[in-house]
Parts: sequence; C-alpha cells; structure tokens
Amino acid sequence: MQPHQRDFLDLALSHQVLRFGEFTLKSGRVSPYFFNLGQISSGAALMRLARAYARTLTDARLPFDALFGPAYKGIPLAAAVAIALAEQGRDVPFAYNRKEAKAHGEGGTLVGPDLSGKRVVLVDDVLTAGTALREAVGILRAAGARPVAALIALDRQEQGPVPGQSAVEAMTADTGVPVLSLVNVDQVLDFLAQDAGHESTRAAIRAYQGQYGVR
Repeated sequence: MQPHQRDFLDLALSHQVLRFGEFTLKSGRVSPYFFNLGQISSGAALMRLARAYARTLTDARLPFDALFGPAYKGIPLAAAVAIALAEQGRDVPFAYNRKEAKAHGEGGTLVGPDLSGKRVVLVDDVLTAGTALREAVGILRAAGARPVAALIALDRQEQGPVPGQSAVEAMTADTGVPVLSLVNVDQVLDFLAQDAGHESTRAAIRAYQGQYGVR
C-alpha cells in the first residue's frame, strides 16, 4: 500500500468517514461498515483527502485535460483535487453540474470551462449503484467531452445488479469509462490488520464479502 493510501485510511478512520457496526444500505444489504465522505468538513481534512485523490490520479499516468464534479458531493471534491494538482505543478480546469437548469444568466446545467473535445476525469466519493456517475457520463458526452475515467475514494468490491460483476465493473462495461479508486475493501482489511482491536470487524467484513463480494 502506498503512503497516500495509508494517509487516506487514517483520515477516514479519524474523521469517522469509515464506521463499523450494522448499516442497512440502499440495496437492502446489511453491511458491517459504512463509508461517508460527508464527514470531511474542515479545510485541513479536505486538503489531505484531495492530495490522496491527486496522487492516485497522477500515479495512474492517465492523459486528461479537465476534472468534473457531479452534483453535489463531487463539486467540492473536484475543486479540492484541482487545488492539490496545482500544488504538484499542474493547473487543471474543473467543471460541475447543477441539479436544475438555470434559466437566467449563463443558463444551462454546466458550470465552468467549455469541455468540448476535452478528456475529462469525473471525481466522486463512492460508487454504489453507479446511477449518478452514469448520468454524469451522459452529461459530459452531450457537452462534447470525452470522459476518460471516474475517480472514487472506495471500491467496495461488491456485486452489482449482474451476478459475479461488481458495481465498478458494471459501470465500466456500460459506459466504457474505467473507474479508479483510492483504495478497495481488501486494502481496508490490510490496514485494519495493524490493530488487533479490529479483528472482529475484519471478520465481519470478510463474512460480508464472502456473501456479496467479487474479486
């Protein structure tokens, strides 16, 4: 595991982005862990998070021209990642969408630079069903942009609608857009192994993955 991944997981635990217990998901599954990036609510924490996103994107060596943050959680993420990339010496434009079209001023649903012809990376928190990211891909293509990847924080490595296929794999199969993640559940388990106090949690996650997970 890379240093930025360890720092991200340390951040996730210290800010209760990653919590353990029993949580009923939208799918109806009862998960032993819950992931909520909305817990990141300070400037310092957001900068640590953005640096982890930026390092993941840089390490992927993926050619891209701009970032896109789907409303709503993706908006501050895309802005923060653009700042973190600027720290690395790369100034990248970012855009985002509104949930409702604006009828006055510049109008429309897209805010930011013209993305026509641009290679764009979508930045979001976590992919569950992938509905929001699929919508974002459609928005970008309608604007003439070329989505080249989606960057998320956590890959749950969990079955989607198609048996044996994860939600991440389904997203890529349906849209042709690869998904990058800061970490996956296997790496979360490795990180938790450093503390014997998390053994029962690790056992619960392994049991859940045995029932719903994919490799």
